[in-house]
Amino acid sequence: MVTVDRAEREMLEGERMDAAAVSETHIGVVFFVGDRAYKLKKPVDMGFLDFSTRERRERACHEEVRLNRRFAPDVYLGVSDVLKPDGEVGDHLVVMRRMPPDRRLSTLVEAGEPVEDALRDTARILAAWHAEAPRGPRIAAEGSRDAILGRWNDSFEQVRPFHDRAIDGAAATEIEDLARAFLAGRKELFDARIADGRVVDGHGDLLAGDIFCLDDGPRVLDCLEFDERLRSLDGLDDASFLAMDLERLGAPVLAERFVDWYAGFAADPAPPSLRHHYVAYRAFVRAKVAALRYGQGVPEAADEARQYAGVALRHLRAGEVGLILVGGLPGTGKTSLAGALADRLGCSLISSDRVRKELAGIPPEESAAAPYGTGIYTPEWSRRTYGELAERATRLLRLGETVILDASWSAKEDRELLAAVAEREHARLTALRCAAPAPVTAARMRDRARGRSASDADAEIAAAMRAEAAPWPEAATIDTAGPLERSVEQALAVVRPAGAGHVWHRRPLLPPG
Repeated sequence: MVTVDRAEREMLEGERMDAAAVSETHIGVVFFVGDRAYKLKKPVDMGFLDFSTRERRERACHEEVRLNRRFAPDVYLGVSDVLKPDGEVGDHLVVMRRMPPDRRLSTLVEAGEPVEDALRDTARILAAWHAEAPRGPRIAAEGSRDAILGRWNDSFEQVRPFHDRAIDGAAATEIEDLARAFLAGRKELFDARIADGRVVDGHGDLLAGDIFCLDDGPRVLDCLEFDERLRSLDGLDDASFLAMDLERLGAPVLAERFVDWYAGFAADPAPPSLRHHYVAYRAFVRAKVAALRYGQGVPEAADEARQYAGVALRHLRAGEVGLILVGGLPGTGKTSLAGALADRLGCSLISSDRVRKELAGIPPEESAAAPYGTGIYTPEWSRRTYGELAERATRLLRLGETVILDASWSAKEDRELLAAVAEREHARLTALRCAAPAPVTAARMRDRARGRSASDADAEIAAAMRAEAAPWPEAATIDTAGPLERSVEQALAVVRPAGAGHVWHRRPLLPPG
């Protein structure tokens, strides 16, 4: 598939806009004359595309024009016949406006030119097409969890012979493990995307080299026309293709902004994990193709394979769905840390204090204070509360959301309950235990008593909890005595997998101005 991408990009190159030129690839020839480009398809059968007869080439030309007019109607002008000397039709040409090569998005990004407006407009164009694009059972099937897993597996098998040759074997194995774990626990997410109409007949090959930034707006060219199945995809997957390419060009901030803009225009509430997964998928496909080129005798392709694999691994690590337990005794600042951590990571937060009162029909800030182990704090109420935490976390994890659970976690059986949830839902479990000196926690509880808080714990209850708390050796201890930001940084060092790199956050779903 990359071979076709390279060919298509070469077809629109020219030395000058007023110079005649010819560009030839293994699937076609393009003649540049004045302000026009004429694309002739070669009579070849490559397996994934078949131009072996004139009739097939004619159909392919018309299909190319039809599909690409969805994105750039004023570039794809039509199909012309090539006549033999006797006047009979011998072949066919796709007729296009000639694009200025110096306005190619990839060229501008590499030169450090400002491209934000063009990228924002591209996100708008893509989202607008997705809103009206064809949908249906056959298209939707290509966006299912199992279809995506099948494509990953195909790539894994094709790359395996190149482990420790064109690609680091340990990295490739970790990519396999992370991709499969994400998909294993996220069937409901992909089913929900299909039910919401997110899987469409899209572009399928959105690369920076195929976008031209003109004064009156970008032109998006070269959609994937030779295989409808590969063009049937989640709209976020379509956008992630370009995000991956921008990151490859050394512009990760632009990549994130583009996906944010797309999500805003498409009103797409996808969790960050799905964004990362699709970027990783696209990067690994590129790594696979580079590895295959290495196997065909192109030594320098190994560096390209490793670079793409690195992009894939960073995003799979950053997009790993997690279940984070933030615990500690009263006054240790666990609720403040949990809230700040949720904001930084862009994930869901569930508080045991709020859930407990919700189950009892009590407003969160209304006091339900009672002696230790009584009222809504009996063992039975605690079992109900932690059971509800487990159920809510399960639902969110299946939808690709990383979840932070704010509770004391002083009972071993409660921690074991959630550990079982994490294992079952293929989520990475992280335990954080907040700790602060007794004078600090006592002062915090006094301050909290004067305000409104979902917590009803006081110093007496804190002492009773401390006496009964089970050891929690698997938890990382976070010093919460100092500024909150310092505690957050400590927590992030534990939560973020090593090498995850730049982490994207969810943005408000507002179309950017």
